[in-house]
Amino acid sequence: MTAPQTTIDHIVVTAADLDAGAAYVRSCLGVEPLPGGEHAKMGTHNRLLRCGPDCYLEVIAIDPNAPAPQRPRWFGLDTMTPDSTASLSAWVVRTTNIRTHAAASTQPLGPVTPMQRANLDWLITIPETGISPLDGMAPALIEWQTPRLPVLSMPDHGLSLEALHIYHPEPKTVQALLASLQLKAPVSVFPSSSDSKPALRAIIRTAAGIRALG
Repeated sequence: MTAPQTTIDHIVVTAADLDAGAAYVRSCLGVEPLPGGEHAKMGTHNRLLRCGPDCYLEVIAIDPNAPAPQRPRWFGLDTMTPDSTASLSAWVVRTTNIRTHAAASTQPLGPVTPMQRANLDWLITIPETGISPLDGMAPALIEWQTPRLPVLSMPDHGLSLEALHIYHPEPKTVQALLASLQLKAPVSVFPSSSDSKPALRAIIRTAAGIRALG
C-alpha cells in the first residue's frame, strides 16, 4: 500500500535567544510570535506563530534555565553562539505514518524519537548529530500523537505560507528526497551559487502584503 502524502507542518527560525528570534520574525512579517513552551528532553524552548490553516512558524532557542541534554540538540542549535543571527534554518514535514516515510527517505533523517511538551505528544526524526542532511536543508518528519493538530489552537493573524524555496548546490538530490517523502506542498528547489550557503526562504502573505523570511 502506498503511504499517504506529506505536507509542511511548520518552519523553524533558530536564534541565540527567543527575544532575538521574535525580533527577527517581527521585522520580516510585522507580527510577534506568541509564547510556546519548553522541551525538557532537548533543553530548548519556543515561540509560535500560525501561518495558515494547518501550518505554523516556530522560533526556537536553547533554554538557558534547562540542563543540557545528553545528546546534540535538534535543528543544529548547538552550533549557535551568542553572536549568531536568527535565521530560517529548518522545516518540518507532517505525516500520518512517520516510520514508513522515514524508511522511504533517500536521506537518513535520524531515529524516530518520542517527544512531549505540556499536553502535546509527537514523534519526530532527529539526526544523531542534531543537524539534518543536505547541509540542514532536509526536513524533519513529525507525526502528532494528538486528536487535534496544535496549529488549530493558535490565534489566526491572517498569515499564510505561500511557498518555501530551498537553495542548494545539489538541487536534484534535494528534489529526489522530497519525491521519496511524497511531499505535497508549495516547495521549490533552486541551485545555490558557488559563493553562497544552502538556504531556506519562506514567502508569506500578511495583512500588509507578501513578505519574505530568510
